[in-house]
Amino acid sequence: MKLKDKVAIVTGAASGMGKAIAELYASEGAKVIVSDLNLEGAEAVVKGITEKGGTAKAVQVNVAKQVDIDHMIDTAVSEYGTLDILVNNAGIMDGFEPVADILDERWDLIFDINTKGVMRAMRKALPIFLEKESGVIINTASTGGLNGAHAGATYGASKHAVIGLTKNTGYMYANKGIRCNAIAPGGVATNIASSMQNFNQFGMERTKAVQGVMPRIGQPEEIAQVALFLASDDSSFVNGTVITADGGWTAAF
Repeated sequence: MKLKDKVAIVTGAASGMGKAIAELYASEGAKVIVSDLNLEGAEAVVKGITEKGGTAKAVQVNVAKQVDIDHMIDTAVSEYGTLDILVNNAGIMDGFEPVADILDERWDLIFDINTKGVMRAMRKALPIFLEKESGVIINTASTGGLNGAHAGATYGASKHAVIGLTKNTGYMYANKGIRCNAIAPGGVATNIASSMQNFNQFGMERTKAVQGVMPRIGQPEEIAQVALFLASDDSSFVNGTVITADGGWTAAF
């Protein structure tokens, strides 16, 4: 029970990596707020957790809205008394557009969800963590936040920003008992592709060679194990950094 009596929030937890993280955290003793825009999916995850003896509550959240983020964190406190672990996992993809083909509306939406939503949740959680002088933040970045050919320009820029935010936060609050790290998954079997619209043929062609050397597709449960390590005391000296989980893909570059 590595997370016994801890209170965790996991965004984007109705499916994929978020679902796997929420389920693993609950099995390790955490009380989990299962947050997602898809409330029906989040409730299904909660049902599975509670049937196995775990504790969880579903909350419908659009991470692009501050009011939803506030409600999510306030719910954790009102239901379980505090917050110990914040996992910012929700995100959407672009359509592999290079910079010449970016639309302002799509740029704004992706940054609102992938970057501003992460910042807002961290900003809301920090006073709780500062008061108790402890807390863990885990941000789902991407190998696209470390490299230039794993997605389009907008998604890559949004995840590069998440990594910068992670590193800055880890350093700024290091002497306050707060840790902030990121996970950079490679290709993982999730439904994030459903958020992709109108694939850009030029962008897809340019990234095809890089995609072609991916050793294999990862499973959400493999990313959840990394998230458990970062949430637990096993990683007590790990702060302000990024753990790449991609099966060795980016080791080639």
